[in-house]
Amino acid sequence: MRVFLLGFMGAGKTYWGKQLAEHLQLPFYDLDEVIVEREGMSVSDIFAAKGEDAFRQMEKDALRELVAEQDKFVISCGGGTPCFHDNITFMNEKGTTIWLNPAVETMVERLKRKRGKRPLLQDLTDEELLAFVEKKLMARAPVYEQAKVVITSEDITLDTFDKHLKDA
Repeated sequence: MRVFLLGFMGAGKTYWGKQLAEHLQLPFYDLDEVIVEREGMSVSDIFAAKGEDAFRQMEKDALRELVAEQDKFVISCGGGTPCFHDNITFMNEKGTTIWLNPAVETMVERLKRKRGKRPLLQDLTDEELLAFVEKKLMARAPVYEQAKVVITSEDITLDTFDKHLKDA
């Protein structure tokens, strides 16, 4: 079983990915962390030094290598992962995609607390942060909506995933 968790920053992909992987007794990968480890630099440093196009290519390559190497895992994808290189189609063909889609306000509250760790967000006011999330989410939603499973509930539990994975 391959599970790909999709969603915007602050949706809970890494948190739930770790929980779900442990629950299902599967390996867990945070795709951004896989790239950071391979490149020996942070995502923000990769963006600054090599540009977004290079990062998106690294993302595509890492995703395909993990799929080629393993048939069981849970991957927390970066927020933009499904939106480039037809990754959403690839992931849908190779496993179960789950879009974690909590309320915008929930994601914004989470991002406010971790703003310092996210270079794109650290200089934004609360109002600018809300506008940024709404704009980016609107642009990405048509891709996220292609996920096999969509979870919009604020009250997610591991049972929520079990139910959806059984139906997927």
